Amino acid sequence: MTKEKKSDLLHRIASALERLAPPPPPPADLSANAAFVWNAREKVLQPVPKVNRVEISLLKGVDLTRDLLIENTRRFAKGLPANNVLLWGARGMGKSSLVKAGHHTINAETGGTLRLIEIHREDIESLPDLMALIRNAPDYRFIVFCDDLSFDADDTSYKSLKAALDGGIEGRPSNMVFYATSNRRHLLPRDMIENERSTAINPSEAVQEKVSLSDRFGLWLGFHSCSQDEFLDMIMGYVKHYGLKISDDDVRAQAIEWQATRGSRSGRVAWQFVQDLAGRLGQKIED
Repeated sequence: MTKEKKSDLLHRIASALERLAPPPPPPADLSANAAFVWNAREKVLQPVPKVNRVEISLLKGVDLTRDLLIENTRRFAKGLPANNVLLWGARGMGKSSLVKAGHHTINAETGGTLRLIEIHREDIESLPDLMALIRNAPDYRFIVFCDDLSFDADDTSYKSLKAALDGGIEGRPSNMVFYATSNRRHLLPRDMIENERSTAINPSEAVQEKVSLSDRFGLWLGFHSCSQDEFLDMIMGYVKHYGLKISDDDVRAQAIEWQATRGSRSGRVAWQFVQDLAGRLGQKIED
């Protein structure tokens, strides 16, 4: 084989290898967006141009938890000490909505250097990689957010989260806090905890090892099912915000009937009613 043919062959092999293993995507421009989703497979941040959120003033019945979360987020955005936060409790009561609305509110208030990064539950084991990226971006403050975080009986990835939140030998990056929502106070199913208590040689130590994950969150915010008055207050807030043309009495009557057919009251049910109402009225509810 001639020298020219060998060179051509090597060039084609190199081109084929490049196609099989393309270069890594460029790092995200942190100045261009306020929110990102962590892509664990490629280890990059994917920008979110428009966050699916509601105005914080529309979140009713969670005044105390709202104020506590906002104050913790404000301190963190200003470079002051702040806690990891676990928002736990009833479904549909605005846990994730409060995180997103709080981020937007404080980011606008403190100069726009607060970034929200969503990490999916199944990608928790890649959290150390994300923390390394955050540590190398000291000009920004990061809320790493995991929605609907919980672990099943045969899932051991909670140990990775425990180690990451403790920070290992390097410590958790000073420009990062971790916010999570869950229906479970201890993030683990009760039967898993009870099974450890009944089968372990030392039940107390086994249970403590399981529930100690939630201890990594310095601030626990509980969400409970709302009363009928709170449910109606949520709906009236949406109706006024979007300017829906209907009388207060008709809204209340229809809302009570709606929650009776659903058999539950929550912020999510209130929003679903407002969407249905706006559709029947022929009005849009876009911000």
